[in-house]
Amino acid sequence: MATARVNLKEKWRTTPHRPGVYLMKGEGGRVIYVGKAKDLHRRLANYFSPSRATLENSKTRALIAAIADFDYYEVRNEQESLILEQKLIKEYRPHYNVQLRDDKRYLLLRASRQDALPRFSMVRLRKDDGARYLGPFVHSSALRETVEWLNRRFRLRTCTCRHPGEEQYRHCHDDEIRSCSAPCIGRISEEEYRARFDAALGLLEGRNRKEHLDALTAEMTAAAESLDFEKAARLRDIRENILKTLEPARRFSRSMADLPGTVNPDADLAELAAALGMESPPEVMECFDISNLSDNHIVASMVRFTHGRPDNGAYRRYRIRGVEGQNDFAAMLEVVRRRYSRIVNESSLLFQKPEELDTYTWLRQLSERGKAPITVPQLVVVDGGKGQLSVACEVLAEIGLGKLPVVGLAKRDEEIYVPGNAAPIILNPDSGALRLLQRLRDEAHRFANNYNELLVRRRVRESKLDAFPGMTPRRKELLLKRFHTIPRLKARSPEEIAGIPGISRLWAERFCRWLAEN
Repeated sequence: MATARVNLKEKWRTTPHRPGVYLMKGEGGRVIYVGKAKDLHRRLANYFSPSRATLENSKTRALIAAIADFDYYEVRNEQESLILEQKLIKEYRPHYNVQLRDDKRYLLLRASRQDALPRFSMVRLRKDDGARYLGPFVHSSALRETVEWLNRRFRLRTCTCRHPGEEQYRHCHDDEIRSCSAPCIGRISEEEYRARFDAALGLLEGRNRKEHLDALTAEMTAAAESLDFEKAARLRDIRENILKTLEPARRFSRSMADLPGTVNPDADLAELAAALGMESPPEVMECFDISNLSDNHIVASMVRFTHGRPDNGAYRRYRIRGVEGQNDFAAMLEVVRRRYSRIVNESSLLFQKPEELDTYTWLRQLSERGKAPITVPQLVVVDGGKGQLSVACEVLAEIGLGKLPVVGLAKRDEEIYVPGNAAPIILNPDSGALRLLQRLRDEAHRFANNYNELLVRRRVRESKLDAFPGMTPRRKELLLKRFHTIPRLKARSPEEIAGIPGISRLWAERFCRWLAEN
């Protein structure tokens, strides 16, 4: 343990004095904590050169004791670090992170450009609805104040109806206080209104930013010179909110290939190829993991890394249906067969395979020419030891892909098993090759667990009431909202149930008979 601590200190000493996000990892490479920092080097000193005051916190002591390794990503500013921190916490759900693990997200600004009279609205989810989305924005109060100022400055509508007209204008006072240009009644044309909206949107996108800020500065100075300090303070706050809102920040994909840090996929791939004795780095790798919560919830995941980076569009998840009980070997056999049987069956040019080539080599050639519907991987990783590897090799040989390179990665000691060798390959814990395999395996594990949790949540939402032939989602909602539980329902008479609006006496009588029988 002492040696590991010295290595961590040496690694910490090389970290930069830059803003970024760090990932603390426990034994086995699992992410246990995600944090952000304005200065990575100084922030990480709290873990690897802690003060006595830091160690007085029991949670911090437990976290420091559990750290076996760490990674970090550099970013450009604090706003990017907040966005990336939230993304990584939601992906990895680390044990020591309490905040940001729920479904809340930073605000997005939606511009309904497809509407005749577009407007701004704040949402938390991006949809494929034709609207323009900006963000995410980490400073929600600054965003709200900025949008309110934009609406007043450009006299944009704030009503929520999609096509406002005379009827809506009767109940609206924004025009009277000169906060809206009233395009709904033709006070200005739709073309002029859209020009105003585009000007406001352009400011949010960074166009003419200096012009607007200089105008605000001039107004603020003039107000101060005329001793109107309240107005000057309001204008100062507006300017600061705009600067906060427009602070540049990137959206991060799962690969995050543009971020400097401890991860170097290209170097790790070359090291992995050398460790496994491969002729060239495996540009496409796929990994399988099995997740069991009960006999009723057995799922598997397949994740793909391309050039050492996650290719999340190629991820697949499977419900294991042909296995009774918890049997990881049989589940692995089923998912590997389903995945690669599909690749073989969908390759229409397979019948043109030269006799001297095996199926895997031919599919590799088709993939390189872009003629394969699914690119065949150059390395398959199964989560497990000799047993899982043996099962995978057996089914690959059965479907004609016996020459597809495959290895097993055992979690306990991070041993790498290869076909034909009884002894595993043991790599240095700090080697890039092992860290790449761990990232691949952990991503497969995360994806499988997320799917299992999704299925469990769906099952929890199901109710025994769904078994009644005349039950609809609306009726179920009404019943549970009024009586809360099935035992309380069973104690009610048909008259009481029929007293709920939307439920007839005849239906209530049949439902009560069914409850008594079941």
